[in-house]
Amino acid sequence: MAQQQQISLPAKLINGGIAGMVGVTCVFPIDLAKTRLQNQRSGQQLYKNMMDCLIKTVKSEGYFGMYRGAAVNLTLVTPEKAIKLAANDFFRHQLSKDGGKLTVLKEMLAGCCAGMCQVTVTTPMEMLKIQMQDAGRLAAQQRVMPSVVTALKMGGTSAVLSRSYNTSPATQVRQVSATQITRELLRTKGVTGLYRGLGATLMRDIPFSVVYFPLFAHLHQLGQHSREDPSVPFYWSFLSGCGAGCIAAVAVSPCDVVKTRLQSLKKGANEETYNGVVDCIRKILTKEGPGAFLKGASCRALVIAPLFGIAQVMYFVGVGEFLLGYTPYNLYSA
Repeated sequence: MAQQQQISLPAKLINGGIAGMVGVTCVFPIDLAKTRLQNQRSGQQLYKNMMDCLIKTVKSEGYFGMYRGAAVNLTLVTPEKAIKLAANDFFRHQLSKDGGKLTVLKEMLAGCCAGMCQVTVTTPMEMLKIQMQDAGRLAAQQRVMPSVVTALKMGGTSAVLSRSYNTSPATQVRQVSATQITRELLRTKGVTGLYRGLGATLMRDIPFSVVYFPLFAHLHQLGQHSREDPSVPFYWSFLSGCGAGCIAAVAVSPCDVVKTRLQSLKKGANEETYNGVVDCIRKILTKEGPGAFLKGASCRALVIAPLFGIAQVMYFVGVGEFLLGYTPYNLYSA
């Protein structure tokens, strides 16, 4: 058993990494639409819905405009997904050492621990990704509202990057890179600058993992052939991952809106700044109403559902185990 655990843990890390890269490539345009919709304020709406956002993005920024910020995600999603999925398996294993079936409470505890582990990579990844994704919205707003540049010069923006980016013309806003943002943050704020919005990220990722992992485990169990044959078809693993991911994503969508707003360093005209999670929640509730907390919820569900469905299929197929010479593809014997 010790040898199996030693071999299978690296395999799970490989599975999580591959799943993350494949999933992000497939759903990144929807994730970009989610970020831009969440950052829209009442009365300054450039996009009506997800499709309108994607169509306008392609027209103004080209096809690859939909993948703005994807490089950051693809670079960091491998360790992020690997940590999240492998950590959950690790903690479930630790909590079931007595050989008994995990209770729902223990499943939730394992998910909670996995969510806490992943934020070490998630927070800076999301931070940089959001800046890249939202640059197109700010550029479009500047084209529609020429007074934006003047308003930005008069103040009301975050001190970080305001000198280098916020007062620049629209063309320069589009050219900002993740490397530039990282260097400026490290120079002005240190390493802590990359962890802006850490509290909001924890507030989103821990509840997500608490909901997702136990729900997936129970949905997945429903697909077992029988008690004597506990194997599950690969398509059921995919559907279980999609279903659990969709429900968990919608459940924590308000937390994701707060996190997105807090991690957006660049602000458009008349867009307020926030002094922490509580201040952000209060201002959104007061100025935009409760409905603002569900902005981009459908997009987030469309992103998370296939992302985790793909991840669970990777686990089922056992790519990592195959690469390490541990087991053959499960798909061949399914």
